[in-house]
Amino acid sequence: MTISSQPAMTPEESAKPTVLVVDDTPQNLKLLGDLLQPTYRVRATTAGESALRAVQAARPDLILLDVMMPGMDGYEVLRRLQADPATRDIPVIFITALDGADSERKGLAEGAVDYITKPIDPAVTLARVRTHVELKRTRDQLAHHNRRLEQEVARRLRQNLLIQDLSLRALACLGEARDSETGHHIVRTQAYVELLARRLRDHPRFASALQGQRLDMVVQAAPLHDIGKVGIADAVLLKPGKLTPKEFELMKAHAAIGADAIAKAMQGALASVSDAAAHEMAGEAFAFLQAAREIAQHHHEKWDGSGYPRGLAGEDIPVSARLMALADVFDALVSRRVYKPPMSLEETTRIIVEGSGRHFDPDVVDAFLACREEFAAVAGRVADPQSAPAPAVAQAAAQAGQTVTQTADSGT
Repeated sequence: MTISSQPAMTPEESAKPTVLVVDDTPQNLKLLGDLLQPTYRVRATTAGESALRAVQAARPDLILLDVMMPGMDGYEVLRRLQADPATRDIPVIFITALDGADSERKGLAEGAVDYITKPIDPAVTLARVRTHVELKRTRDQLAHHNRRLEQEVARRLRQNLLIQDLSLRALACLGEARDSETGHHIVRTQAYVELLARRLRDHPRFASALQGQRLDMVVQAAPLHDIGKVGIADAVLLKPGKLTPKEFELMKAHAAIGADAIAKAMQGALASVSDAAAHEMAGEAFAFLQAAREIAQHHHEKWDGSGYPRGLAGEDIPVSARLMALADVFDALVSRRVYKPPMSLEETTRIIVEGSGRHFDPDVVDAFLACREEFAAVAGRVADPQSAPAPAVAQAAAQAGQTVTQTADSGT
């Protein structure tokens, strides 16, 4: 028998656990090989350096490692195995002629799973090898099972998130379905809000509102900004032209209608939660709905306090609504409406910059300018069917004198 050779294996041999024996004495290698080979695939080497190479070439299920070897001793071999994430979980049993509690404690402290003294007792050695091989197999099976569970949990989470996203889009489309002009408005504005949020999440004024899951909630909630349109009369919502002052007042009610609908949904959900644990689990859902309510109610507020429905100004306007305010106006300006052609990117930019400090938070305008080309790319990529392929950059405005308020509030 040549222990270190690697002949072609039969299926029965390949199914056996592999034990790597490392000892600088050939007689010890032969003794351990004869003892183990009936049950295990045995590989062998006489030096620490070659043992590390052997482990990298093919991971064994267990290593029997001599402590006292010339060059790299067993302790150093084990330290290197432990330092590598790919090999640190391979169980190592020290085999040594050193006798004494101190030597054993040192070996176990380095990470060895067991300690056998020479001359070896065949029955003890086989029992300990069998125990640790079985423990390794059990750990591997458990790790595999855990990975499968994690993959399944991740799959179901992705599925649930997809269902949630589709449900939100379906709900948001209730408002858009009655206003055929706006087309892919909710898709584009959500993308604009995400661009702004990611640009501002590390800004001192915005970090607390846009860190971690809060950013995702704002982006997810963005499509619900116009849900209140379901409560606007067709004569106003579907009017093929500019609104009269009276009609405009009726249109403005969609902000309060949407916020009230979301608030009632939150109240109903809260009433259905009967125990404290479920109430705590529902916290994230309520946080999302709160973000949706803020956006629906306040995305027509203006930085100088001249917006609606409450006339909030400056920092009193929720961050989520400040982002949506700019996203909503940008999309209205670059999109075609029955009462206007799409404006060019340059003209749209000029109007938004002029609104800095009046309509919009100045820092949000700066964020827009920093990612303006990405806005334009979204506008071109998700253009409405009746529009030119890239309305944000392809056409100039025929009605450049139209105010931002008329454009945003009458058409989106």
